[in-house]
Formats: sequence, C-alpha cells, structure tokens
Amino acid sequence: MNHRNQTKVIRIGDRVIGGGNPILIQSMTNTKTEDVESTVDQILKLERAGCEIIRCTVPTLEAAKAIGEIKKQIHIPLVADIHFDYKMAIAAIENGADKIRINPGNIGSVDKVQAVVEKAKEYGIPIRIGVNSGSLEKSIIEKYGKVTAEGIVESALDKVKLIEDMGYDNLVVSIKSSDVLMCAKAHELIAPKISYPIHVGITESGTVYSGNIKSAIGLGIILHMGIGDTIRVSLTGDPVNEIASAKLILRTLGLRTGGIEVVSCPTCGRTNIDLISLANQVETMVTDFDHLNIKVAVMGCVVNGPGEAKEADIGIAGGIGEGLLIKKGEIIRKIPEDQLLQTLRYELEHWGEN
Repeated sequence: MNHRNQTKVIRIGDRVIGGGNPILIQSMTNTKTEDVESTVDQILKLERAGCEIIRCTVPTLEAAKAIGEIKKQIHIPLVADIHFDYKMAIAAIENGADKIRINPGNIGSVDKVQAVVEKAKEYGIPIRIGVNSGSLEKSIIEKYGKVTAEGIVESALDKVKLIEDMGYDNLVVSIKSSDVLMCAKAHELIAPKISYPIHVGITESGTVYSGNIKSAIGLGIILHMGIGDTIRVSLTGDPVNEIASAKLILRTLGLRTGGIEVVSCPTCGRTNIDLISLANQVETMVTDFDHLNIKVAVMGCVVNGPGEAKEADIGIAGGIGEGLLIKKGEIIRKIPEDQLLQTLRYELEHWGEN
C-alpha cells in the first residue's frame, strides 16, 4: 500500500481523524431520528459491533432537538446529516451535534451557508462537505458533457473554497459516486489538492450482496492509494452489517489489527459435513473475540484440511462423523462432529494460556 496521505487533524467529539490517525468506521441510522428510543437502540447495537462515528438525518426541528437526548445515551460522536434547510443545521449544532454534514450547493444562498458556518465556528465543530455524483450542479455537468470524476472534484473544491473564504477550515471532505471507478478516480484527483481529512464510501452501493462487493472494490482501491481517514460501507439493510464489512476491508488492507480472520474452503465432493452452516456459525461466534488477532480456518475434509489450514493459527476440519482440531498445521486431536464448534470456542476462550 502507498503511504497514507497526511492531512490536518480534525476532532469529532472525543475522536480525531486525519494526520495519520487510525481510519475510523462510520455508519448511519435508518430510524426516524425523532424516535429517540429506536435511534438510541440502533446506535448502541452499532457501537457493540464496532461503529466509531454515527450519522443521523435531521430533516425536521424535532429531529434536531432529539440529538441532545440521543447524545446523553450513546458513547460515540454524532454527525447531523443536513439537506436543503440551513435552519436544521443551526438547530442540530445548538442541540449538540459533534459534526454536521452539508452540501453547500443544496443549502441555498451564500448567506444561508454563512449562517451555518458562523454557528459551527461558535461551537467549534467540523463541517463535512459532501458532494455526490447525483447532485452535481447543472453548469458542471454541461461543462464536462456528463457526470465525471473531474466534475465531482471541481464541485467539491468550489465548496471548500466557499467555506474557506468565510474564514473556516475545520473541514472534512467526502466525494461519492455509485460508479466505483469514477469514485476512485475522483479521490485520486482531489487528494493532492486538499489538506483536509477525507471520508470515503461508495454511495448507493446496493444490497448486502452487491453493496459489499462494490464497496470492497471501491474502498480497496481508494484506501490502497493512501487516501481516506474515515469510511462507511453503505448497504441497503441493517446498518450493523456495514460495520463487519468495514472492519474486514481495513484488516484485509493491513490498516487495522485485532479481530479474528476466518478462512474456509469452498467445499467439494469430499465434504461430508455441513461446512456452509459450520463456517457461518464460526464467523458469527468469533465476533465475541475481537481482542484476539489470529486466523481461524474451517475446512471441509480431513484430506487437505491440515495442509490448507497450516497458515492459520487454529482450525477445524470435518470428516465422517468426526473432525480434527488443528493448530499451526499440526493435528492436535480428533473430535466428534457435533463438538467441533464448542471445541473451537473453548480454544478461543483459553487462547494464550498455554
């Protein structure tokens, strides 16, 4: 991986991003923000999964006022997502938002943007300037003939300059597209031109299946270029799924340690156990052991299991009515098939004791 871009450090609540600090994982609630109980419940679930910054939409004054109550019950910074109405941004800041996300292009007149900036200055919170390919100005689309990476970057830089000219540089930038390669190109173009932390994501990426694939490719390309200080995997579904995906992307790229990596074989005609179910159960189980930084292998047969699992710290391999416990490629003992999962859990619970 290329060396990470060095940006200025921005504080969001009790967290910091940029300046080579760890890349933080974000998500967004899909509850009605006005429903404090449901929103808090979802945020707490996201916290337990490993979410480090949460964003809530603020379309109404009631939602803005709810932010204060929500913040009393959660433990991670809260970002208010604002569209169209600058008064909602001001109200969100006054009610304790740790950061606001706006697209100055849809907030309205310069005076309205100025009012938001002045309120952010007063409270000392950062503004995330968000530009999506779907919200480009007509003039930029006409200039380039269509939506392009260059157009996305030009739009974002215009908005950065607008707020800089108002005397504020406590900024985070995000430029998103559902077109993976366009999004990657836009990040490559903008990174040398700004010193602000960049929030990275593939917008409207799709369902858990398609969204994970598109996000893994897009985020993988962008992060591998050394670009990105916070990330979100945008999925149509339970946002808790976004956190597991983001953690795995960061671990795969060597940008985060901790947590168990599960490897499993694709099954073949030699498989005599329900490997698919077993692998899924293992993947769920290991989320209880995020403090361990090891690799676990789940193999379908005892023929190649030990060999294929030799690079893993620990593994299990199925057989006919029984399986094997394997450590560092060495067979430790045979285990009845119905005890494979509980044996693996016991080993993880006592990891490092021997």
